[in-house]
Amino acid sequence: MKRYLYIVRHAKAEDSSSFFGDFDRELTSSGTIDAARMGKFLADKGLKPDLLISSSAARAFQTARIIAEQLHYEYDAITTTRDLYDNGPKAYLAAVTTAPDKCHHLMVFGHNPDITYFAEYLTNHDIGSMSKGSVVIVEFDNLDWREVSSRTGKFISYDAPKQFRN
Repeated sequence: MKRYLYIVRHAKAEDSSSFFGDFDRELTSSGTIDAARMGKFLADKGLKPDLLISSSAARAFQTARIIAEQLHYEYDAITTTRDLYDNGPKAYLAAVTTAPDKCHHLMVFGHNPDITYFAEYLTNHDIGSMSKGSVVIVEFDNLDWREVSSRTGKFISYDAPKQFRN
């Protein structure tokens, strides 16, 4: 039985300012558009996610909500956790390994550099640095989520919003 993990870096966000802390930065208008493009791309591929887990930081959660809308996933059902904000790749692994067994298509939304390190850890594929709003798709064959660890995933694709800009 195959399982698929969609690793999503948040889309472009506002620059830091003296008014807002990093955690509260929101998406820019171009980030909102890019998130919608990526959501449409995934919807056009026929993705029907079972579970979305997002960092509770504003920009990551906004990215998750926009993509969820494109995928007809109820955004009230998105699981949020502060653990995916600046806690390293182990926090992403913990989120994935605790996903329910009935879940076969899992999306995780977070931040660089941790999210790129996590994708590379799972696949042993050199991704570089995930661009804002990009998605890495990883396949796991005959593994439960709790068995996911280093090099257990097969790199399927890396897609970024710039592929879809006119």
